[in-house]
Amino acid sequence: MFQWMPKLPTAPFCPSEVQGTITIPRHASSWRKFLAFMGPGLLVSVGYMDPGNWATDIEGGSKFGYSLLSIIFLSNLIAILLQSLCVRLGMVTGQDLAQACRAEFKLPLNVILWLFAEIAIAACDLAEILGSALALNLLFHLPLVWGVLITGFDLVVVLLLQGKGFQWLEAIILGLVATIAFCFLVEILFAHPDWAAVAQGYLPQSSIVANSNQLYLAVSILGATVMPHNLYLHSAIVQTRKWQDAIPDTRTAVRYATWDSTLSLIAALFVNSAILIVAASTFHFSGNQQVAEIQDAYQLLTPLLGSGLASLLFGLALLASGQSSTFTGTIAGQVIMEGFLDLRIPCWQRRLLTRCLAIAPALLGLSLLGESGVGKLLVLSQVVLSLQLPFAIVPLILFTGNVKLMGKFANPLWIKILAWAVAGIITGLNLWLLSRFLF
Repeated sequence: MFQWMPKLPTAPFCPSEVQGTITIPRHASSWRKFLAFMGPGLLVSVGYMDPGNWATDIEGGSKFGYSLLSIIFLSNLIAILLQSLCVRLGMVTGQDLAQACRAEFKLPLNVILWLFAEIAIAACDLAEILGSALALNLLFHLPLVWGVLITGFDLVVVLLLQGKGFQWLEAIILGLVATIAFCFLVEILFAHPDWAAVAQGYLPQSSIVANSNQLYLAVSILGATVMPHNLYLHSAIVQTRKWQDAIPDTRTAVRYATWDSTLSLIAALFVNSAILIVAASTFHFSGNQQVAEIQDAYQLLTPLLGSGLASLLFGLALLASGQSSTFTGTIAGQVIMEGFLDLRIPCWQRRLLTRCLAIAPALLGLSLLGESGVGKLLVLSQVVLSLQLPFAIVPLILFTGNVKLMGKFANPLWIKILAWAVAGIITGLNLWLLSRFLF
């Protein structure tokens, strides 16, 4: 999908320097114009299949079979709604969510929102580090501490990619996401799930509310799926497309970009569903309902499925998941810093700062909890992300519903009601999740 795009100017991946660098072909067909919009949604989708999701999906599948597929499906619908609002904000106003906050809110509130957003970035990076380190441990038997330190060298990859253009990053992310999807497609073929039961799992399950442990896992899946940094990221990177000359109708351009994010999130739905389906088929129905850790799942896949390839593909998918999330986390950090503070620093400096803030708690956690504490640290990172989510959702709904800011593209009444209902549900469930986590 990249071959018809013109050669891009050299630029690092800082948001202000890639805005409008990918030109939509002016005289191409509608289909080719739509394909030229594909890319930003893919970068956003990796946040919905990062290592933080794996622990909840594996535990949910091993303990409760296919029933929590309905929660994964609901979470994905919520993600599609919120990311569509990000598309609308970025393309209509020419501002990302952080820039809109700086323009509309007073300084004290902006400082608070910026600090919360930075905490979310650090928590997300912690999950990526732990996921990548765990994959290196499983595939190459490297100690987790060494794996954590090695992940810091992905900074070198970011530096090498600087100057190649945003198109290169999208192509690399496409390759990593395709790797994850392929690995789990093969895993499902090994697992031989009951497809009738899988289909039933996507339907609402009353048992989830009745069982407090199942409800806890359901809320964890919801909290691990919708990421606050993705809202800032998406509203910025949709602006990489220079579409005004090719598509004078803003509504059409917004529709193309919304379809890009929707299709990408459907791919994320497949990956998250596949993780849970493999866990349910392999562990739950074989009597191994105690599996809750990623490393336990890796070790059991080979003897239960009868193929060493199953564990190898699982490890490769985990490594691809951690690395793809690493790249998008870097850009999200730049968006937040530039947007809230109007502070522009070189991308490698931003990456170094974020990575150090994540490596320190990862090493501390491993030293205190040992290698068996990886699962606890992953869950902790998702709880932190969940608590930051309302501080990104509420401004997004406020801005996209503001007629003065959005004009005729302001949210209609039914979207306002739906969006505020989602915000209220997520906030309430996250508070409940925090209380369960603490007490």
